[in-house]
Amino acid sequence: MTKRALVRWDAGLHFLGEAGTGDRLEMDDEAGGHGFRPAELLMVSLGGCTAMDVISILGKKQQKVTAYEVEVIGEQRPTHPKAYTDVVVEHRVEGDPLDPEAVRRAIELSATKYCTVTAVMATGIARVVHRYVVRNADGEHRADVLVTGPRGANVAGLAQD
Repeated sequence: MTKRALVRWDAGLHFLGEAGTGDRLEMDDEAGGHGFRPAELLMVSLGGCTAMDVISILGKKQQKVTAYEVEVIGEQRPTHPKAYTDVVVEHRVEGDPLDPEAVRRAIELSATKYCTVTAVMATGIARVVHRYVVRNADGEHRADVLVTGPRGANVAGLAQD
């Protein structure tokens, strides 16, 4: 299954992101303040991915959930690349009846089997090909720059096993 996203530059460090579904969001830096910071989107994606799994699993287990939120807190390295070094995902679930063991198992299944974002962040299995297309007066120029992740180059400043 292939997923797509398109990010268009607006001005300064303000960008407009569009998913293959057509859904859109804004990204900006702290100075601009008109959207998510890209690193924040990783936290939101992780929280959303696991939340969808857990609420679905709890529904199948016939657990009555009346309120649910997921807080994701990530610690970033102080230097570039400011990769996340530690992430805590806290699920806050309310309901009655609500079995703590069912909640624990739903979270475990999300974290170990279903959540795509957890898998990418926790295992580092994503192979990322970096390439460009330049259009100028000479025509169109395309090339791959490098591959990071497994079977690729290490990212400067990060150890890779």
